[in-house]
Amino acid sequence: MAIRTYCRARCSGMPLVFSTLIASALALSASIANAAVVVDGTRVVYPSNRREVSVNLHNVGTMPALVEVWIDAGNDRSKPDDASAPIVATPPLFRMNATQGQTLRLIYTQAPLPSDRETVFWLNVLDIPPRAQADPNAPNHLEMAFRHRLKIFFRPVALRGDPADAAKAVTWSIANGADGPALVAHNPTPYYVSFISADVAAGAIHDEAHTEMVAPLSTSRFALSRKDLAGAGPAAIHYSFVNDFGAVTTGESTAAVTP
Repeated sequence: MAIRTYCRARCSGMPLVFSTLIASALALSASIANAAVVVDGTRVVYPSNRREVSVNLHNVGTMPALVEVWIDAGNDRSKPDDASAPIVATPPLFRMNATQGQTLRLIYTQAPLPSDRETVFWLNVLDIPPRAQADPNAPNHLEMAFRHRLKIFFRPVALRGDPADAAKAVTWSIANGADGPALVAHNPTPYYVSFISADVAAGAIHDEAHTEMVAPLSTSRFALSRKDLAGAGPAAIHYSFVNDFGAVTTGESTAAVTP
């Protein structure tokens, strides 16, 4: 799950000279400010035979919040008025009082989706704090909205295999390319695998690949910095990934070397 400041951050009473500092202020403030609205869980699995699934929210702050919700198909710059997905969230806009909760209903519209693999969408939950009262003694202030962004895995019920075993089924290799050496992950399963990291060791040579989610029935390349890995022989891979419950799990494999 990603939590980030949203472009609706409101600035009032700021002289023009401060406008160039807003981006830096947002980045700094994100590390010291907390979103009041929290989401139960870090991902959502939507079985295809379910009419709807639920997601629970809680306002752990001391002030009411306005919450806006939408689902997109992978555009992290999406907004409620331009996002499109075959799953809708309701209610799309609501107020949450302090210490209160709210249940979101995610409903599949029955638009055609692949039946031989998962499809991923993104749930956006925007926490808009109340506007601060005008204070003539403190005219300059910055108000931020926080956006939670969670993956929704639409999972056809007829898929073969156990999603818990998908990471173990991924095969690895080390290959050179025009952009340098890379750790190559091939996912033969119908499930997404959300890798966090992959450490590579070939004898005394060690490197770390900055991995990402690998789509079903596909291959992904992750850049390596050590150019001598490709000639070092088979490598041991120690990886970590996030399972259906949001827990980080580790595993081991080996990587063959390809030309």
